[in-house]
Amino acid sequence: MDIVFIRHGQPQWAVDGLSQVDPFLTDLGHKQADLAAKRIAEDPKRSATELIVSPALRSQQTAEPISNLTGLEPDTIDDLVEVMMPDWTGVSEEKVIDIFKTTRHRTPEEWWDGLDGGESFRDFHNRVTTALDALLAERGIYPDPDDPSLWHCDNDDGRIVIVAHGGTNSVCLTHLLGIPPSPWEWEKFVLFHASIARVKVLPLAGNHVMSLRSFNDQDHIPFDLRSR
Repeated sequence: MDIVFIRHGQPQWAVDGLSQVDPFLTDLGHKQADLAAKRIAEDPKRSATELIVSPALRSQQTAEPISNLTGLEPDTIDDLVEVMMPDWTGVSEEKVIDIFKTTRHRTPEEWWDGLDGGESFRDFHNRVTTALDALLAERGIYPDPDDPSLWHCDNDDGRIVIVAHGGTNSVCLTHLLGIPPSPWEWEKFVLFHASIARVKVLPLAGNHVMSLRSFNDQDHIPFDLRSR
C-alpha cells in the first residue's frame, strides 16, 4: 500500500492587491498540476486506486487533471483543508505579508494558539489527524493496539493519492511517521507546489511500518516551473 501526498499548485493569493480566502491556481499552478497528474498517471510501477482531495479550490483544481488522466472520481474530505486563517477578506496582500513577518518569532505557546481570529494549531492538528485516521481505518489501515509504532494493513496493493496543502500534508507525515507534533510542521517538512511525498505501508516485524520513500519530489517539474 502506498499513500501519496501531493501539494496543490501555485495559488493566486491576491487579486488586485487584495488577499483571497479561497484562491484559484495561477497559470503556473495549472501547469504544475498537469505535470503532477502526468507523473501519477504514467507511473510504471503502481497505478493510483483512489483520489482524496481537500475542498479548497486550489486543491480541487490540482486534482482535476489527475482525475481526468486516471479516471478516478475525487473524494472530497472537508477536514483535510489547510489551517484556517483569520478572515482577511478585503485586506491588502501587503498587510497579510506583514502579519506573517511580525508574528514569526512568537513563543511556542503562541504558535500553538495560532493567529487571532484563526484556527489554533492544536485544533488543526487534531482535525487533520482524526480525518486521516478515519480515512485509513475505513481502508483497513490502523495502528497496532499493542504497539503504536506498527500498523495493521488489509490491502498491500492499493495507492491512495491525497491532494491537499503544505500544512495538511506535513501534519499527516508527522503523524504517520510517529514524530511528536510541533506547531510549525510545514517548516519541518517543506513541500513545494505540486510536489510529491510518498509513504509506503511496509510489511515488517509481523505487521507493517510507515516508510517514507520520497519527500518534496519535484522530478516531474522543470526547474523554471518550480515554486514554493
